Amino acid sequence: MRTSAFVYPWDVNGDPAAPARIAGLGVAQVTLAAAYHSTRALTPRHPRHRVVTAEHAAVLYPPGSRWEGRTLRPYPAGDWAPGDAYGEAAAALAQAGLDVHTWVVLAHNSRLGAEHPDTSVVNAYGDRYPWAPCIAQPATRAYLVDLAAEAAVRPGACGTELESLGWYGLAHLHAHDKIAGVGLEDAWQYLMSLCFCPDCRAGYGERGLDPEELADAVRTALEPVWRGAAPSDGGWAGVEKLLGETTAAVTRAWRDDTARTLQEAAVAAVRAAAPAGFQVLLHADPDSHHCGANAGVDPAHILSVADGVVVPCTGGAGLLTPFAEQGRAGAVLAANLTVVSGMGGRPDTLARDAGRARDLGATELRLYHAGLASDGDLAAVRSALAGR
Repeated sequence: MRTSAFVYPWDVNGDPAAPARIAGLGVAQVTLAAAYHSTRALTPRHPRHRVVTAEHAAVLYPPGSRWEGRTLRPYPAGDWAPGDAYGEAAAALAQAGLDVHTWVVLAHNSRLGAEHPDTSVVNAYGDRYPWAPCIAQPATRAYLVDLAAEAAVRPGACGTELESLGWYGLAHLHAHDKIAGVGLEDAWQYLMSLCFCPDCRAGYGERGLDPEELADAVRTALEPVWRGAAPSDGGWAGVEKLLGETTAAVTRAWRDDTARTLQEAAVAAVRAAAPAGFQVLLHADPDSHHCGANAGVDPAHILSVADGVVVPCTGGAGLLTPFAEQGRAGAVLAANLTVVSGMGGRPDTLARDAGRARDLGATELRLYHAGLASDGDLAAVRSALAGR
């Protein structure tokens, strides 16, 4: 199976040995960040630094003229990725014989939410999620579609992987996070992720729901959770039990339609800007009511729009099955496996895990993450890929 490793520009720039080291893993491709959220990242082999702090979501190249005069626009990176950091890294990796695909994070941007709070998802209690732009808002949608096209189609790129192209909700790795005091399984996460900004309120109203009554129903359903007295059926059945089947279905229809049309628009914009043969993949979860970096999608729909999906498989490859069941010839089903042992990955079982993913329909592999992994992790990856 064709294999790609995730990489940040700061893993490569300033380290002349990095391109050959990554190519030496046995991968044919790298997925290189072109637009990324804030993060603090270890660089265990870099000759000039060990920790990179990306202070805010940014494009890792000079943003183009399309943003002139617009309120919502991407932020350039600071000293963690100055100038055309993406382009510099991409050129070095290509020279090492690697195909380069862009890695573009979209609806996940804490600085956007801090500077433009009206763009954020608002929960049933009125709390804003500044890391989560509401994808129902027309100005935010226009921003995300243009960002997808610009950041995806960088010079020399052969394809792109679009992350967070859908709803983002409560779940978020935040600085000094303190929200784990009450465990929230996915039905409760869904309720805490429903948006009540003006555009979403209007969307519910157009579908026959009173937004105030819906917000009250969400708060009522969640009240036992805060007291620690609420068992949950989990999954979509749990949402239906909490809200009632009809109300739950209407909220999901609004959110599904909103995400689907955004995904269609973003992929179309990328294709319009890209050369022939440019591959477009989405990081995806096959349950459309899920939200986060791996956007919830309808498998049949998304495989009719994009060239394929990148699916999280570190905890098991079962999420591949709904995509594989579509039987779509030529679709890319990439199993994303964490190979950083300190982040819960198992590079020592990579060969076995890759085989299981292949048996469930995976056509390609993604390895997270060549820059973050230790030397021991990378040695295990080389061994596994050499033995395929």
